[in-house]
Amino acid sequence: MSDKAARNKTIDFSLEDGQEYIKKCIRVEKEVSTDEVLDRIITGDSLKVMDLLPERSVDLMIVDPPYNIEKDFNGNRFHARSREKYRSYTEEWLSKAMPLLKDSASVYICCDWKSSLVIGDLLYDHLKVRNRITWQREKGRGAKTNWKNGMEDIWFATVSDRYTFNLEDVMIRRRVIAPYTSGGKPKDWEDTAEGRFRNTCPSNFWDDISIPYWSMAENTAHPTQKPEKLYAKLILASSNKGDVVFDPFAGSGTAAVTSKKLDRHFIAVEKEALYCAWAEKRLENALSDSTIQGYRDGVFWERNTGDAQRKLTKRSD
Repeated sequence: MSDKAARNKTIDFSLEDGQEYIKKCIRVEKEVSTDEVLDRIITGDSLKVMDLLPERSVDLMIVDPPYNIEKDFNGNRFHARSREKYRSYTEEWLSKAMPLLKDSASVYICCDWKSSLVIGDLLYDHLKVRNRITWQREKGRGAKTNWKNGMEDIWFATVSDRYTFNLEDVMIRRRVIAPYTSGGKPKDWEDTAEGRFRNTCPSNFWDDISIPYWSMAENTAHPTQKPEKLYAKLILASSNKGDVVFDPFAGSGTAAVTSKKLDRHFIAVEKEALYCAWAEKRLENALSDSTIQGYRDGVFWERNTGDAQRKLTKRSD
């Protein structure tokens, strides 16, 4: 295990050092009931595991599949492929996931700009497409002959017209620029010790979320980890307490951990054993710390406001 700076909270132990955590994971080799896999990290290939999971058991599916780029996942390299082959790959895992979804289920699929062109089009063959969210993750390599890629898409779809959407649970806390009053009283805003704010409805452009970084407790060494704040919005909007959230490409466990923190159940599948161990470590940490950076008092805060000022001492959310 490498030495780290005192403020570096990154989870980055080896599989050998994480044996106590990998032992908590399970393998699925035959058809199972919901109770057998509920709130468990499953180590295995989701393309095989999904065939064995209970049908109509999932209320919300959040998917962060491999994008159509070269990427090394702890020695398991995903190779970029032609548009047609990537479409076939997406069709394969999506077709296996569809029987697991309840009629009232919602689906969110993360994409970069290139994979979004394939996945968004394919979704119309299986689901009712509701929206495309774009989030500004900011971090990205510069390019001399192209624009820096600082955005990602999240496709929102549902199985039917009967689905959950809890608008009041995903309001955005924004600083008031022009504090209008009516009869001498604030109009649609409040004056607090931290400043003047109003709660506003979220749009499909999210500029208040950064990717996890080294001083955040949720951070791991996974190369494509999604932020808990990002998944918290999806989970709060499109599920209720006690619902089941399914993640077929769990990575370091963001969907599972965030579900646990928000009183949802989860079923998570991840092929790489090391990432499963990291996910179990994060679940253990959640037992003593259920906070989600950037989310407090039932609202999501903008970068550098509220939560950042009061709790994170100069760290942006």
